[in-house]
Amino acid sequence: MSTAQATGTYPALVQDLADRGLLGTRWRQAWEAVPRSQFIPPDIWRQLPDRCEPVVGTDNWLALVNSDEPVVTQLDDGAVDGPGIATSSNSMPSMVARMLQLLGVEDGHRVLEIGTGTGYVAALLCERLGDERVYSVELDPVLAQQAADAIAGSGYRPHLHVGDGAEQIPGMGPVDRLLATCALRYIPHTLVGQVRPGGVIVAPLARDFWSGALVQLHVQGDGTAVGPFCGSAMYMPMRAHRPIHHEITGNGRPRAAGLDPARILDLGFALYAGARLPGVRVSGHETADGARVWVSRADGAGVMAATGEDVLQYGPGLLWEEIEQAWREYEQAGRPDADQFGLTVTARGHQVWLRDPHMVVQPIRA
Repeated sequence: MSTAQATGTYPALVQDLADRGLLGTRWRQAWEAVPRSQFIPPDIWRQLPDRCEPVVGTDNWLALVNSDEPVVTQLDDGAVDGPGIATSSNSMPSMVARMLQLLGVEDGHRVLEIGTGTGYVAALLCERLGDERVYSVELDPVLAQQAADAIAGSGYRPHLHVGDGAEQIPGMGPVDRLLATCALRYIPHTLVGQVRPGGVIVAPLARDFWSGALVQLHVQGDGTAVGPFCGSAMYMPMRAHRPIHHEITGNGRPRAAGLDPARILDLGFALYAGARLPGVRVSGHETADGARVWVSRADGAGVMAATGEDVLQYGPGLLWEEIEQAWREYEQAGRPDADQFGLTVTARGHQVWLRDPHMVVQPIRA
C-alpha cells in the first residue's frame, strides 16, 4: 500500500509520487503549491469496470481526490438522464506526473495544453512556468468556465481559450511544448504546426486496434514530428476523436481459436497489428482465464473470441486469420515491447515504425 493510500492526504500523495521518481524538485514544488482538491467539483464519480459510481460523503470525496486514481467529473457530456458514460475526468496523478516528465519543460518555455478539463494541469504549469507562458484550450464551454473559475480562484491567470483543440489559437504563435490531456485517434498536423522546431509533443493516442498509448514526439525542421511510444495511457477521447463503431450482423461461424485472444491486448502486438491492419477495431477486457475480445471492420467483418473458447467470425473474409498472420509476423520480429515502436507524423498522415524511423510497419495491401 502506498503512502497516499494509507493516509489519504494530498501531501502523502505528492510524497508517494516523489518516492516513485515521478517528481523532480521543481515539479514537486509545483505540486505542493497546487492542491488537487481545489479543481474537483462536488459531484464526482469513481470509474468502475462496468459503470461510474457516484461518490457520496465528504470523507469518501476526499479519499478519492487525494488518491492516485482518476476522478470522473462529467457524465454524458453534461446531459441529464444519460446512460452514465464518463466524458470528462481529472486524470490519475501518476499519469499526469509521467506526462509532465516526458514534456521536458525548462524555464522560459511556452506550453499549450489541449483539454483544460478541470484546470488542474494548467495550474501546475502556471506554478512551474508562470501564467503568461501557459495556454490551454477546452471545447466544452461549461467545463471551460468551471476550470476558469477554479484556476482564477487559485490565483493563476493563464491564456484560456474555448474552442477546438485541433485549430490554431489566434495570436498564440509557436510554443515550445504541447501537451494533450485527452486521447486522440491521430495527431492533427495542425498541432504539429503550433510547436516550434525542436519542440516536444506529448499525447495519449487511442487508435482502432489499441485503446491507449502515450507518445512523445519531437518536432523537426521540415514540419514532421517523430518519437517513441512510452507505455499505455488511458484518457477520455477528444470529442471529435471518439471511437467509430462498426455494425456486425448475421450468424457467427465457429472455429478453433488458435491464437489466445489475450495476446491481442498486449500493447506491443497491438501497435504492430494496428499498423498492419488499419481500420480493424478491437475492444476487450481481461478475464480470470485470459481475455475476451471483440474485433470489427467497416466492411461488416467481425470476431468474438474468448480464451479457451471457439472463435466466432462474422461477415466477409477471414478476419481472425489476418490477425493470426500479424501475430506470426510479430513473433518473427522478436515480440518487441511497446517501447520499441515509434510514430512519425507528417502532413500526409501517420507511420508506425519499429526500432528505427526508417523501419515503417506497412499496412497489408488489399
